[in-house]
Amino acid sequence: MSADLRIAQFVASWPDSPFGRGDPYAWQITRRAEELVGAALGDRDDGYRREGDVAVHRTATIESGAVLKGPAIVGLGCFLAAGAYLRGGVFLDEGCIIGPGCEVKSSFMFSGAKLAHFNFVGDSILGADVNLEAGAIIANHRNEWEAKAIRFVFGGRVVEPGVEKFGALVGDHVRIGANAVIAPGAVLDQGTKIPRLTLIDQSPDL
Repeated sequence: MSADLRIAQFVASWPDSPFGRGDPYAWQITRRAEELVGAALGDRDDGYRREGDVAVHRTATIESGAVLKGPAIVGLGCFLAAGAYLRGGVFLDEGCIIGPGCEVKSSFMFSGAKLAHFNFVGDSILGADVNLEAGAIIANHRNEWEAKAIRFVFGGRVVEPGVEKFGALVGDHVRIGANAVIAPGAVLDQGTKIPRLTLIDQSPDL
């Protein structure tokens, strides 16, 4: 598969992250999210407080009513609002914000990435300084297809990752407007701007 689909082409800090060894494809990472985040828990320094399989930096703020189902790592200066819900292996780099009513499943968010409120992000990698406005969704499963395997078009060719759940690889500095929907299996280049109420569907079957 072409190297231009590797995570480091979209997320500059990926190679220096706990998961950047070998720079595999995004769907190879997200399907192993629980395993990978769980393994990275042991690398946290004294700046983290740990309860079971959840590690939270001492500078992070977690409001009452947020739910963290491990394994999960919440980095320096992160903010999780009431009603935030993390599950399935989640990594938050420093300065990430998860607003009220947001759900993050089996995903990795890098420095300064923000979910405003009432967002869902599933099986995805979000680069640094990514921002989702209210109600924007990154879906991870083709409920409407009889054959559930993810397929998408990138660079003029069809990519078949061989998985049934994958959301998106979202490059650094992407902006996704309110109530936009990113259909399962998407790659957004650095600095992409998605208008409000937009559907992004990179399926070859449209």
